[in-house]
Amino acid sequence: MKRLVFLAALLLAFACGKEKETDYIVQVSLGGWNSPDYSAEQIISRLDTVSQLIPVGKVIIGWSLDKDIYRQVGSYLHGKGIQMLLWLPVFAETEEVCENKPAVDLWGRIPANYDLAAGEGFRFNCPSDPENAANIVALYDKYFNDCGFDGVFLDRIRTQSFVSGIGGVLNCGCPICTERFAAEGVDLAAVREAYEKKGDDFLSVTGYSPETGFVFANPLAADFFRAKGHIVSGAVAAIADSFRHRGMVVGMDLYAPFMAPFVGQDYAILSQHADFIKPMLYRMTFAPAGMGFEYDLLRKAVPDATGYPDFKMDVAFLNSQLQAMEACPCAKYPGVEINYRADIAPTSPAYVTESLNAVRQKGFDGLVLSWNIMEAPDAHIACLKP
Repeated sequence: MKRLVFLAALLLAFACGKEKETDYIVQVSLGGWNSPDYSAEQIISRLDTVSQLIPVGKVIIGWSLDKDIYRQVGSYLHGKGIQMLLWLPVFAETEEVCENKPAVDLWGRIPANYDLAAGEGFRFNCPSDPENAANIVALYDKYFNDCGFDGVFLDRIRTQSFVSGIGGVLNCGCPICTERFAAEGVDLAAVREAYEKKGDDFLSVTGYSPETGFVFANPLAADFFRAKGHIVSGAVAAIADSFRHRGMVVGMDLYAPFMAPFVGQDYAILSQHADFIKPMLYRMTFAPAGMGFEYDLLRKAVPDATGYPDFKMDVAFLNSQLQAMEACPCAKYPGVEINYRADIAPTSPAYVTESLNAVRQKGFDGLVLSWNIMEAPDAHIACLKP
């Protein structure tokens, strides 16, 4: 009897001490709406190789209009018990498939776009216009409803960033948004006048912490970004709810917590309307959503603003961003870039492993392997093996 008790205790201790297996979500980027970059056979072959190396729970794929690809890939994934989510852009990249009202800055100008690649212009539309929101759901129903998707992964759920300078973040200033801001107690004319009078100092901060984010010295700036978060994230929440009410899984692509308020992403709101969030914790990406890239653009856009720390994109800073999202009620799958490109994403297996270990130590649900498993070096995947 004593021996049995001892063995039971030993097994219990082993079970309690055993590290939770990391769950992976992979992304398959097909390019723009037309002429997909890969065939269904190529995608299935790649996913089969990857799924033999690491446990894959979901695949995010899109956003080509080729239904046959999704049907074939979905059949393969469902046979393995893996969910398929449509990669669906919301406030940008939809100009080719539906008419949208563009977002404008507080001076009524359309911010410049960022042409990183074909099909990704990062041109943003008004988050408050009801037709823009209705178009997204209608787009799904028209092109994707019968393709076998288990859910949607909502991308471009924000305004433009400092990629377009100050006008990228001081928006949207259209009549509809002006009314929405007024309902939040913010007069956009007063915001515009304050920026014109104070210049860069309008965005000065007095401190930063993972829990509170940046503390703006000017109360009107603080009110503006608080209201912007409510407006943009509220619009995203309504779209997400329309899919969740259908029984679909909803994931969301988010900026890192320290930059999210500038683009209208309120984690507290969004995480209540998502099944999982994917904060883009890209420390080695020199393109939109890269943490250091976006922060450098902020400081270049408002060079005379004061109080912004010199963040180093190291593990300590990564941990601060993980800490900032701990209270979110949904599943948390931080996005780590595993693609390699010398000029945009000079990643390495050591970098990927370092990021993985930080997420594991927080006990989060898993990782999203960003942003295209079709182009990720095999070494960047092999290092993730359990």
